[in-house]
Amino acid sequence: MSKFFISVIKAAIVYFFFFQTAAYAAPGLPEGIEWLTNDSDPVYASPEAKKGGTLHSAIPSFPMTFRVVGPDSNGSFRGAVLDNQLSLIGMHPNTLNIVPELATHWAFDKDKRTMYFKLDRNARWSDGKPVTADDFVYTLEFMRSEHIIAPWYNDYYTKEIEKVIVYDDHTIAVVSMKPVPDLHLKLGIAPTPRHYYDKLNKDFVRKYNWKIAPNTGPYQISDFKKGKYVKFKRKKDWWAEELRYFKNRFNVDKVTFNVVRDYNVQWEYFKKAKIDVFSITIPKYWHVKTKTAVVENGYVHKIWFFNDTQQSASGMWLNQDKEIFKDKNVRYAFAHAMNIGRVIEKVLRGDYFRLEHGFMGYGPYSDNTITARRFDLDKVDLYMKEAGWHRGKDGVWEKDGKRFSVEVTYGFDEHTPRLVVLKEEAKKAGVELRLQKLDQSATFKKFLEKKHDVAWMGWSTSLRPQFWEHFHSANAHKPQTNNITNTDDPEMDKLIDAYRNSLEAEERIKLSLEIQKKIHETGCFVPTFMVPYVRQAYWRWWKLPDTPGTKRSGSLFDPFGSTTGGMFWYDKAIHEETKKAMKKKEKFPRVTIIDETYRMK
Repeated sequence: MSKFFISVIKAAIVYFFFFQTAAYAAPGLPEGIEWLTNDSDPVYASPEAKKGGTLHSAIPSFPMTFRVVGPDSNGSFRGAVLDNQLSLIGMHPNTLNIVPELATHWAFDKDKRTMYFKLDRNARWSDGKPVTADDFVYTLEFMRSEHIIAPWYNDYYTKEIEKVIVYDDHTIAVVSMKPVPDLHLKLGIAPTPRHYYDKLNKDFVRKYNWKIAPNTGPYQISDFKKGKYVKFKRKKDWWAEELRYFKNRFNVDKVTFNVVRDYNVQWEYFKKAKIDVFSITIPKYWHVKTKTAVVENGYVHKIWFFNDTQQSASGMWLNQDKEIFKDKNVRYAFAHAMNIGRVIEKVLRGDYFRLEHGFMGYGPYSDNTITARRFDLDKVDLYMKEAGWHRGKDGVWEKDGKRFSVEVTYGFDEHTPRLVVLKEEAKKAGVELRLQKLDQSATFKKFLEKKHDVAWMGWSTSLRPQFWEHFHSANAHKPQTNNITNTDDPEMDKLIDAYRNSLEAEERIKLSLEIQKKIHETGCFVPTFMVPYVRQAYWRWWKLPDTPGTKRSGSLFDPFGSTTGGMFWYDKAIHEETKKAMKKKEKFPRVTIIDETYRMK
């Protein structure tokens, strides 16, 4: 038998294996399916919106890759890429009802494991190819492949999603491994273009590091220069432009992200209109730095918009693989040595709120009885002595020739004043903090490689608490996972596994509360602040709807996100008016908007 013929047989066997495990053909749809859609929830974009213009923005570092899976892909820029990839269905940001994206209709099977979808026949990839059922089949094959080097995705798409059933090119079912509540949150998966990833092999990470994969959303990367900028361009005649929940959104023609590494330099660029929008959530900017000519003269507007959504798990993440943090008493002492209240009062002008634990804002899934450990010198003393430490000559705790001195790694210059206050206050408790500021990409890479002592960071949120990624031992003691505390607790694992396998919402809620108590008991995470609002400054030629955002808006000038993005627009006439006024040194009324439509109760 020839080598060629053998290779053909091997390839066929591999394809057959993946096809049988990821996709199933079916003779026909089950009887009695009740097809659902949603064309009646309120729209939240403005009919006054206009197309055109370029949004100029800044990023502190160039992305390490354009891939959205695999090594170094889990950085902040990943969101800009993913936000231009639609899923089968979305969620209305105010009603939380299902809304169409790539699917026009959906249905639930009585087995509580299966959802059926009718694909929009107009849906297209950015290269013009139609989106078909096979692209969803390929998502499972792709995410299960060892070649993408993405353990979390390998695990999830193997253990959580059983298969995709193909009825025809535009009708599919997605099947969960088990019945779950909120089934739509799990099965509304995104497609992956098989025609693009034609040969998925061991070269994937290198080959696709800087490739621009086709997507289904409104924008696509059009140009980039490593270390300098990334540009996106709105698609002409985007297939979904007139759909109910996308109409009058995604209005700017182009979005440019220039690398400006220093936040203060970004502010100077903003004042010169080289950047169009600037976050002024930091109190120093809202209260002090905006007392500048462009704001006082009315050329730049300020807005304070309250939202009502899940809060980022922001704080100090202790690496329990480091010898000093293996003792729970020491972790407790560290938490009581952090004077977060002093930072809120002294640095943050009382504008921020104390985050009590890592899962606030999830409704019944949040344990609101948990409170963060407060600054308490007596408790520091108690726990450190319990752990067998004593105060050294310089006041820092010592044991066996080692000092209680840890490195706190962070990636944002504006956070330095907060950490300086924490450092000074920690001295009173006999704890030495060594502050290490790195580039944001380097910071996150260090965390994922588990080389940190203390990680100063916040995680993005989801609609339900996610525990497995951050606290299950399956993700401990290895790089490129989100368990950056290296939590390895068999009892915790059992609770998390039960939560993942739970069939009933009531049981999941109960388990969620138990897991949160368990996390609090470990002392591996010191919660810091939460900010249930958005504060931004923007040049007056940018316009927002009457209600500027939604309950879930994390930014009023997010250009891409399918749920809350793209609600703003550019007004050329006002831009021209403003430029003339600035040239003549004429002024407009100063504008500060405070919108409490969705303020958390």
